[in-house]
Amino acid sequence: MPLPLADRVIQLAYDPGISPKGGGLPGLAVLKNVVNSINMFGIIAVVGALAVSLAVWAWGHHTGGHQAEANGKKGAVVAAGAALGLGAANGIVSFFSALGSQVH
Repeated sequence: MPLPLADRVIQLAYDPGISPKGGGLPGLAVLKNVVNSINMFGIIAVVGALAVSLAVWAWGHHTGGHQAEANGKKGAVVAAGAALGLGAANGIVSFFSALGSQVH
């Protein structure tokens, strides 16, 4: 006996039957390659930002420029945080995706 429409909508709201699956769309490999390239570009930019921040920190320290020294320290901390975020992006997304799939 078929379910009434209201019961089917309620059942759909609880379990739509959707789960991530690789290979379902064309161009997925290209998209992964683009995201990997963006991540690598970000890491290279962070290395440059860290080098500049450390140079500003050292210059501020040796010249007595307290504002430059403070800005160099802030830049170094921000660059380190950005490197941490870029390096951990896959793990963070995987962790929360697995956590989200456990919600019923």
